[in-house]
Amino acid sequence: MTTPPLRCPPARHPALPTLRQALVALLITLQLSWVLSALSSGPFLSVLLRIGFIGALLLLTYTASGALRWRALARLLAVVLVAPVATLAIFVLSERIPARRALVLGYIMLAILSVVVGTLATLAALRVERRANERAARLREERERDTLERELTAARLRLLQAQIEPHFLFNTLANIAALVEAKSDNAGPVLRHLIAYLKAAMPRLNDADATLETELQLVRAYLELMHMRMPDRLRFSVRVAPELNSLPFPAMALLTLVENAVRHGIDPSLEGGRIEVGGKADAASGRVSLWVGDSGQGMSESAQPGTGLANVRTRLQAFYGPGARLDLHEETPHGVHVELTFTPRSAT
Repeated sequence: MTTPPLRCPPARHPALPTLRQALVALLITLQLSWVLSALSSGPFLSVLLRIGFIGALLLLTYTASGALRWRALARLLAVVLVAPVATLAIFVLSERIPARRALVLGYIMLAILSVVVGTLATLAALRVERRANERAARLREERERDTLERELTAARLRLLQAQIEPHFLFNTLANIAALVEAKSDNAGPVLRHLIAYLKAAMPRLNDADATLETELQLVRAYLELMHMRMPDRLRFSVRVAPELNSLPFPAMALLTLVENAVRHGIDPSLEGGRIEVGGKADAASGRVSLWVGDSGQGMSESAQPGTGLANVRTRLQAFYGPGARLDLHEETPHGVHVELTFTPRSAT
């Protein structure tokens, strides 16, 4: 049994009034009819039919001129001109000719009243319409600006990612070259582990859905690889709260910090050192902290943060918002501690 297709209601013709406009016109008609009926001592229904006829013509004139995209002044003049014509039409349709002088004067007053009320109502409607158009234009501009900002952020992330990928690859190959030049027996095993590592890492370099768990897998593999290269000089530990594993995280960001710790902290130090990778979440604030600390050589007085840290900071803020931070501190007696703090997307 096939389900019949859903039928959409027919679209309203642009020359016809909206329900809101019709209700406002009806309210004005009822109020004006009640006042005129009380002043003239005439039957309310008779007055309502006359005022309703004039009001309907004025409303159709306003909406039809809007559908024709007339300017505000032209729409106002159209309503002003139609008001006496509509009064004359209802006079001809409902009264006998020749009519009494008092009746003619009454219709003249009704025509003047129609012009005044029609003018005021049109001015009010034009003002409301202008504000609605301005509000719609602001919403369109905000949507366009948000779209452009998202596209700009995505482009910046792609650019930063393109800068990080060669940086990571060249540093790793430099480590292999150093082993080969030193004719180390570890060169072969390290190279095989490097190939296996790159096979796992390369598909994730541009992974938009990367999580902290996949990032930690790369960090552990990298540290194990570096431990094979310098088993007597590098010790490490990776302790991150398990509930953070599914957290969305920019690919290769934490690995860049670990790579910097090996290259600038452990490698230059004669006695080597220890690298600690950790992470926890603050239940009260919802903020997450990830850190990479090493007990290596530390920072010299003239040292300046490189492009790796700048890229990580920029990517983190693009990923989690301007509240994300990267802080760099010296450890005692020597070493460096880099900490990332941010609010996860789900809590933002």
